[in-house]
Amino acid sequence: MNAVKYRSANVDDLKVFYREAGAVGAPKLLLLHGFPSAGHMFRDLIPLLADRFHIVAPDLPGFGNSDMPGRGHSFDRIAATIDRFTDIVGFARYAVYVFDYGAPTGFRLAVKHPDRIAAIISQNGNAYEEGLSQGWNPIRAYWQDPSETNREALRAFLKPETTIWQYTHGVPDPKIVSPDGYSLDNFYLARSGAADVQLELFGDYKNNVALYPTFQNYFRTHKPRLLAVWGKNDPFFLPAGAEAFKRDIPNAVVRFLDTGHFALETHAAEIAFAIRDFLPTADA
Repeated sequence: MNAVKYRSANVDDLKVFYREAGAVGAPKLLLLHGFPSAGHMFRDLIPLLADRFHIVAPDLPGFGNSDMPGRGHSFDRIAATIDRFTDIVGFARYAVYVFDYGAPTGFRLAVKHPDRIAAIISQNGNAYEEGLSQGWNPIRAYWQDPSETNREALRAFLKPETTIWQYTHGVPDPKIVSPDGYSLDNFYLARSGAADVQLELFGDYKNNVALYPTFQNYFRTHKPRLLAVWGKNDPFFLPAGAEAFKRDIPNAVVRFLDTGHFALETHAAEIAFAIRDFLPTADA
């Protein structure tokens, strides 16, 4: 029952690759990855939760083994594809784990279908201005002035050494970070067309920030069960972003880990325990 299966779904002529584990009749858990990763970032977490949940972890369009979209890629398009994907895989009601880019994807789904969301686990998945660090300054500069010079400056985020830095920054002992994750990420980033897709998403991220009030209104109105489990040394998403959830969802559970952005690389067991404690039972 706990074996991971590797599948693909055709979503409006776009191949979406995904990992699946757990019993189909179990409570459902959708895992949404971030930049520059893919569903492989959950490789350690899935086996720790598959006895309790029916888990699906898609590679977002333009990432991992999913198809590369055409020009004009955006978070609205990603969310629309994953929305259709949940229908295809039979996820009518589910808990959603959001990380980094997975947050604006998952929060769009929650705003559109609040009745489908059983719970939210946010691992460094931001929805508040105070959660954005100064690490966003080069991207903000591009939002304010979308010149070719500012766009080209963002290619520094796509360099292999930057990916490794994202994995190791804020980790007390970088030697415990496996090279598997960042090596796969760098492989996918090197594919033809991948850089242009990522640069488009950097520019479009301003629309996620513009939606923060909408996401916050959803939190206040529906008060979903929410667990924020956060690498407190994240160079992009600050602990204040995790604490801010409690402003709109007073019963939100917030836990901090002494690690960086990719907290699952160092604390998968702790995060799995927090989820099992937070959702001892869950509705499907």
